[in-house]
Amino acid sequence: MNHIAFDALNPAQLYEKVLPVMEEKAMKNRRKVFLAAVMAGVFIGLGFVYCAMANVAGAGKIVGGLVFSLGLMLVVVCGGDLFTSSTLTLIPRAHGSVTWRQVFTNWGVVYVGNFVGSILLVMIVLLSGHPWESGGNVALFYINTTAHKLDHTFVEAVFLGILCNLMVCLGVWMSYAGRSLLDKMAACLLPVGLFIACGFEHSVANMFMIPIGIICSQIMPPEVAAKLASPHALTSELTWWNFLIKNLIPVTLGNIIGGGILVGLYQWNLHSPIRNKQSDRFCPPENPRHSGLHDLHGDGRA
Repeated sequence: MNHIAFDALNPAQLYEKVLPVMEEKAMKNRRKVFLAAVMAGVFIGLGFVYCAMANVAGAGKIVGGLVFSLGLMLVVVCGGDLFTSSTLTLIPRAHGSVTWRQVFTNWGVVYVGNFVGSILLVMIVLLSGHPWESGGNVALFYINTTAHKLDHTFVEAVFLGILCNLMVCLGVWMSYAGRSLLDKMAACLLPVGLFIACGFEHSVANMFMIPIGIICSQIMPPEVAAKLASPHALTSELTWWNFLIKNLIPVTLGNIIGGGILVGLYQWNLHSPIRNKQSDRFCPPENPRHSGLHDLHGDGRA
């Protein structure tokens, strides 16, 4: 029977492990160093954004974000196709292994499938009577959240979509590094928690949230409507047209930029052997004797 060793490395062993990693960092191609450094700056800043929300919003949004990560965990572990993470197919397009037609066909099929699944769940939830539990407070949450999502300008919705799918695709990207079910689930937890806590916009999540909010506003009983400050003004804003124009279209555009470009193409630009061979002709490493070292070991280590 195999036993797992939990003994930490002693100082000498730690030195031997760290030495080649730091040698590699010192000799890495300058273009790759710069790209990796930009990425690290963004990552540290995102951590502080999450910290700010924890201090300002309190436990409610933080816990809500963490439990919402169940959705991405189910997609990753059970093999679902999610439009927002499918934007990463820009990587093989840049690599030249798929065509634009294949990419757009995949996006279209996944997008429609996500919408059908979301509306199916809306119907199931409504028929279950779940929104009217707790005196209709669940329905009020759906309605108020939908109203907030439809209150953004077009530009705001685009950039909230960028921020959202930056986090989702980073979670998916990290999940591929996992070797166990727990690893993959843990990778999804904090990136998704951040985007929910901060109110970033996810096109597929909105395919559920906004339709159920619109329908709840249209069928709510008088005792639930009485809990809203101005129910008539609110429900007049919660329309299918506003859902499409003020949220779904701009958020989808932002999701493509945040996931496909800022994660997918950025990682391709940083790690692709084809891209690195092209750049090495213009920016060779300072020590040619070790020029292949970073490609042999990879450079995903901090």
